[in-house]
Amino acid sequence: MNSIPVNLAVEDQLSEAVLRRILSHTARGFAIGVAYNRGGYGYLRRTVRGWNTAAVGIPFILLTDLNSRYECPAALIHDWLGQRPHPNLLFRVAVREVEAWLLADPTSLAQFLGISKAVIPGNVEMLSDPKAALIDLARNSRHKSIRDRIVPKAGSTARQGRDYNGCLTEFVGSTWDVEASSHTCPSLERALRRVRAFRPKWPKTRS
Repeated sequence: MNSIPVNLAVEDQLSEAVLRRILSHTARGFAIGVAYNRGGYGYLRRTVRGWNTAAVGIPFILLTDLNSRYECPAALIHDWLGQRPHPNLLFRVAVREVEAWLLADPTSLAQFLGISKAVIPGNVEMLSDPKAALIDLARNSRHKSIRDRIVPKAGSTARQGRDYNGCLTEFVGSTWDVEASSHTCPSLERALRRVRAFRPKWPKTRS
């Protein structure tokens, strides 16, 4: 089977790692070209209509967080695009953040963070702030390096530690179980299903 060429559009390093892991997990044969990762939610919202237009020539996969701004993924997609996405734009939304998808694999995450599996919350897509929940778990890590990288320093105004994305990117690439997480994360299960079924529509060429 020929590889499907795609470009990616994501909020940050961690979202890119999650999306790449999902694509490799599906074994569909994606050839990733450019990964647009330039600083968050606002950048994606400003540029999504351009990606929708560009998808006519090369497929795009976009991943963003729902956060607390919208009630559901459909509302976010409608607000951002004002129309249905082009068939070649695979627009996926993590409920409410990609961190929820990581929390949904408590066995692997507990081992990585050096904490008890029992303290990891269930029903993770109902958490209002999965990122804050994950950072709170890391505060109790047995590993100083984990605490230093994920948790902001005492007295700091930073929301995350100095190498938050880098540390969790390592987890995603090494031990995160995509399939297990999808069993309790409907938004991840839908993303996997859509990726597996993705069939780009190519422009007709003149004979």
